[in-house]
Amino acid sequence: MAASTTPPTTRPSLNWRVVDMVTAAVLGVACGLIFLIWNQIGGIGYSVLDATTPGLGGLALGIWLLGGTLGGLIIRKPGAAILVEVIAASVSAALGSQWGIGALYSGIAQGLGAELVFALVMYRRYTATVAALAGLGAGAAAWILELFTAGNLAMGPAFLTIYLACCLVSGAVLGGLVAWFLVKALARTGALDRFSAGRQARTRV
Repeated sequence: MAASTTPPTTRPSLNWRVVDMVTAAVLGVACGLIFLIWNQIGGIGYSVLDATTPGLGGLALGIWLLGGTLGGLIIRKPGAAILVEVIAASVSAALGSQWGIGALYSGIAQGLGAELVFALVMYRRYTATVAALAGLGAGAAAWILELFTAGNLAMGPAFLTIYLACCLVSGAVLGGLVAWFLVKALARTGALDRFSAGRQARTRV
């Protein structure tokens, strides 16, 4: 049987439930632990890539954007993307992120970047394209923030252009599409049955 590719367009319920709040907290902590690991792996990858071509380190960014896209794709309520990303960044900072409080600023900006995309589709569409755009939005927000917090405003146009392109690509792929596939995998296990993401996965045959 062919899988349906048309997402539902009915007006969603945007009211937060207790299960949404609990899930946001759980997702935030889980992503924070992922960030903590990626702080080392991604940090090394960033340095190696940047040493090869200044700006190429942006390709390592995407994993740090997972909180916002996962929160938005699973909970599907206003504020979910930014809330999960901020919780994740807070956990990472509290457990010893090398960027300290700067991780929290990044979480706010990156979560907002993803949140804006979900808001633009009025919290009604959750396709792979929307997921990729949410990751891209988070990557763009990270690039803008680092113009000021990382001193990138003083860098040359070549670096800024390469870094922006890498942030956008990494955000769309690692932050967006990877999150979308993770949600699909979780939905198949039944773990998301209390959410629209899980119910839609079961009914599409």
